[in-house]
Amino acid sequence: MSEAVSGIIEGMDRQIEQAVCDKDTMSSASVGMSDLSDEIVLCILRHVPVCDLLTNVANVCQKLHTLCYDKTLLTNVRLSEEYLADDQLVRLTLKLLANHVQSLSLNSCYWLSGSTLEQLGRCRGVTHLDVTGCRLTSLCLSRLLSSLSSLRSLAFDVRPCFNSAQLSSEAVDSLSRLKELRQTLCTPSYGVVPCCAQLRKLMLQFDIPDVTREGVGVCCQLMVGQSSVPHYEQLEEFTARLAPGEVNQTLLLLYLAVFSVHIPKHLRVFLVSIPGPSPAHWPAAPSLAKSLGRRGDLVALQLPRTWLDPLSLKEALEGNSPKHLSFSRCPALWPQVFQSLLNGGVRDAAQLVSLNLSGINHVPYSECRSVEDQLAAGTMSQVAAACANVKHLNLMHTHYHHECSPGLEGETHLCASLGGFKHLRSLTLPACALSDGVKTNHISARHSAPSLLFLGLKKAPRVGLPNYKPDSEPSLAGDSTSGLASLIAGCRFLETLELIGPGFASALPRLEPCTRASVEPRGMCAWARGVGDAHLAALEALPRLRRLTLAGLPGVLRGTGLVQLARQCRDLRVLSLANLGSLKTVNYTAALLETLKQCTQLQELRLEQPHLNANASFFEALSSCSRLQRLCLISRSGAFDPVAAETFMERCCQVIVCHMFMGGTLVACRTLQKSLLDRFSAERSALSVVIYPLQHEDLPSVIRGIPLTLLDRITLFQSHVAQPPHLSPM
Repeated sequence: MSEAVSGIIEGMDRQIEQAVCDKDTMSSASVGMSDLSDEIVLCILRHVPVCDLLTNVANVCQKLHTLCYDKTLLTNVRLSEEYLADDQLVRLTLKLLANHVQSLSLNSCYWLSGSTLEQLGRCRGVTHLDVTGCRLTSLCLSRLLSSLSSLRSLAFDVRPCFNSAQLSSEAVDSLSRLKELRQTLCTPSYGVVPCCAQLRKLMLQFDIPDVTREGVGVCCQLMVGQSSVPHYEQLEEFTARLAPGEVNQTLLLLYLAVFSVHIPKHLRVFLVSIPGPSPAHWPAAPSLAKSLGRRGDLVALQLPRTWLDPLSLKEALEGNSPKHLSFSRCPALWPQVFQSLLNGGVRDAAQLVSLNLSGINHVPYSECRSVEDQLAAGTMSQVAAACANVKHLNLMHTHYHHECSPGLEGETHLCASLGGFKHLRSLTLPACALSDGVKTNHISARHSAPSLLFLGLKKAPRVGLPNYKPDSEPSLAGDSTSGLASLIAGCRFLETLELIGPGFASALPRLEPCTRASVEPRGMCAWARGVGDAHLAALEALPRLRRLTLAGLPGVLRGTGLVQLARQCRDLRVLSLANLGSLKTVNYTAALLETLKQCTQLQELRLEQPHLNANASFFEALSSCSRLQRLCLISRSGAFDPVAAETFMERCCQVIVCHMFMGGTLVACRTLQKSLLDRFSAERSALSVVIYPLQHEDLPSVIRGIPLTLLDRITLFQSHVAQPPHLSPM
């Protein structure tokens, strides 16, 4: 029996002590769980995994049996995070669910066998099915579709072995009635799109490498005929997210070929995210933008920068009230963006919920950036006033240098302007936006000519590493946090915060580094160095903080701010730390260990530092995170203690993802990986262990072998802020 169920039953046995206050006296009455109202018990049962709910809790008593089968608990079911459920338990659960469930998600259930997935055919009343990340063959998919005649929404992976010719006529008939489809493409294919004549929503993720694991180039040629052309007549929403590679871009253009002939008259959401500096041009983009603006019902828009020009953007936004806008890496559009939002180009800017302005600065970063090319605090104040209901804001790859702003004496700090977004839930900022300024004596000293005495004696700086010495320049990390305090005072409901240094680039690239290369060179902004421990400590005033990302912050000297933050933000669930302080040594080790001891609610940890030492002390502190489920360590020159790692996995029994890309030999990494899998796989069905040398030549093929859903969740660094759940990541 699981810990969650045991806790509930123990609570029932112990009874709930409830203090009942009287006007004259104070008395206490014991109230058993069986005395609670059905509504309260249902609220409790919503937090119990559905497998335990039906196989354990429902057998306790008749009342709980009735409540466990309440339609509010079983109509919409997610098995996605039932990591301890093996094939046998899932099959039993599906049998018990068969006559109740309507929406069923097995997203990321990569460990389930094909025979278990075939049991989904029992749930004949299912209208929404998500099997993304599952090992589903074409024949298995065909049998499922033949059984699920009521299906209206489907999400699945198109794997290299997929063959649409294996779909039965009954399966094709079910597909013809689909309204929503989400495909993750791992091979060049149309998937089942040509069979779906009534699609309203089409969501695509292209994740095809340009070369196979054997080093053979992937050919992107599709058989195009009348029966294989996608049907978009009823389409209302189109989203596409691409991984890097020419094959993905070529395949996307094939999917979009129909738009060049006819744009669906009901289209109101169009989101395309292409990483890299030069997306292939799409000639039909201007006519699409004009068509979207003509009807006045645009909901969401995102186009690559080579597809959109200021005139097309104006036509698309004019007279509309969009909810989601993304202008990521579109520096030429920034004047039109603000003009549309502030000067009536958008009918009702208050309808806007998410706004992505990542990399919208007019020119690439340089130390000589003019103030016209930075974010203006006054402009952002106007945006905050006009777009009062924005909940998600992304300003990554932008710059704001408070000390260089015109009229410094009287101008409001950018953070104070951002404090005007009173409903903000998630925010991504460049580190320099938090700084209150860099002292001029440090700037001049840094740029002054070196003494002739030391010419020829000083080592050349290493390319890509900030020339930063924490002991010699402690004052570069300023203590003034007045700007950040203004932001925190205004945005009290922040749940997700990302602070990313302008020059940060992960050692394990996937999507985001491709975009960074097109916006910023690998250099550190002087103003970003002014963000240090005092700024991290100020974040303690965000009690609702659940997800925190800190990357590329050389001003974090000892990490004392991390400790103070962790003590106050007790509900922190996801923590991602990368390249803090000096890259030549880990100066904040002691603070990191103390921080981990405070993060008792932590579920995901991603830690990247070039010289991380994952020794016994580290894993001992990490064991305090008893609810940890996912761990990813990235350290090019790091070391690990295999015995301590095994002890940690034994103590933290909920860990199902342990990915370590460290230094060391291939033999040592494989030995630990095999040991962990052999010891814990039987009790943790979803266990995924990858331990590999970061510099090994086979690393790309190893990464391609990891389930995509795991890569997106923890292993690889990328920004998720300003991202509504149902839209493609920006």
